[in-house]
Amino acid sequence: MRDTASDEDYTEYVTARLPALHRLAFLLCGDAHRADDLVQQTITNLYVHWARASAAHHLDGYVRTMLIRAFIDEKRLGWARVRLFAETPQRPADTARPGPDVEDRQLLRDALSRLPRRQQAVLVLRFLCDLSVAETAEALKCSEGNIKSQTSHGLATIRRVLGPHTLALLAGGTR
Repeated sequence: MRDTASDEDYTEYVTARLPALHRLAFLLCGDAHRADDLVQQTITNLYVHWARASAAHHLDGYVRTMLIRAFIDEKRLGWARVRLFAETPQRPADTARPGPDVEDRQLLRDALSRLPRRQQAVLVLRFLCDLSVAETAEALKCSEGNIKSQTSHGLATIRRVLGPHTLALLAGGTR
């Protein structure tokens, strides 16, 4: 039987952290609907394991790790291979932020999506969430050397996918 105070603590924690969890999930997968699914899966697992999780030294890191693992493991699940369309539908234009940065973000998102999930997670945590090598290693439960290697391989792939001309444009060159 669950403790009412424990349920209230869980609800308060999740309510406060939901925007940050959704942001991280979106940065990892690049799709708002999949991000919602990842967050839902994470907070459901968190509820089931709340007694253990709430006792963690760094609860935010614990939950972040849960979300990252859900993202990495998602590809292994059978439903992740189900496609409703022969081709991915075109994304609607981002009207909230018109201008060249929308195009830049889409180029980077597409390049990032070509990486293995673990490399995607490393690059998102390191460069978009601004975590250190040590914090990223802790979140992914691996060595700092592994994080450095994954970062190097991921960045090399992105450079190869985008090509030197696109990279120059993204770095501030003229269009």
